[in-house]
Amino acid sequence: MSFDLCTEKKAEHPFFIESIGIRIYTIEELCWFLHNNLYLIDRSVTSAALAAWIRDELGMKTLARKLMDAVERPDRDASYFIVPIFQEIGYLSPEEMRRLREELTRVQVQPEDQRAKIRADYLVSGGRSAAAITAYRKILDKKAEGKLGTSFYASVWNNLGCAYAQQFRFREAADAFMTGWKLVQTRELMRRYVSTLPLFLSEEEYREKLTSLGADGVLIGKIQEYNASVAREVEEKVAARRNPGEDLEKELQQLKSEYRRGAFH
Repeated sequence: MSFDLCTEKKAEHPFFIESIGIRIYTIEELCWFLHNNLYLIDRSVTSAALAAWIRDELGMKTLARKLMDAVERPDRDASYFIVPIFQEIGYLSPEEMRRLREELTRVQVQPEDQRAKIRADYLVSGGRSAAAITAYRKILDKKAEGKLGTSFYASVWNNLGCAYAQQFRFREAADAFMTGWKLVQTRELMRRYVSTLPLFLSEEEYREKLTSLGADGVLIGKIQEYNASVAREVEEKVAARRNPGEDLEKELQQLKSEYRRGAFH
């Protein structure tokens, strides 16, 4: 990278990238975001709104005109929008710019659903599970139009389950894992499904569900062993980091909550 110092104007009002929920204040921040997140770029980024923000907040009128021209191109090739932003401040070296153009080409030939899933995965990893759920649902709602294969849609169902689990919506998480399992019938999806059931079912309901599944007893046994090992690990962590006088039960519940949010990724 050839541009090191922040010398450009800082906006009074940031540009909000709605699809992933971040705010941009300077042209350097925008360049950093674009350079590191090509797969997250969608039409909420390569937009007339961003061109207007660059004109009005950063005072870069010539660049704004170039971006507006790019927005109006019939082919909507994102490179005509993105490359001028880097060129404006010399953010990248010639070699970095060459690699950027190549990567942009690879990104743009990928199916939109695949790019949408990557954006949704980013939201989950950042804890924005509600937005991720909406994004995953949009992909699944148009599955009939998709051509990415059963494994891809099973992975979307799996990650939708992860997003539901982050919100403690365990019944919906289990339903998502089961729907994904019906598509590919992998042990991992069955493990996640069975591991989620005790989080919202009583012990009796849990056992009845296992019986109705006719699930592989050996597999269920291994899943339960895994869950027990996780529970032991949580308790060991509590014991290791607990300070005298702390509420053990309160910290145990906190760690269990952390596990529930993160164990499905």
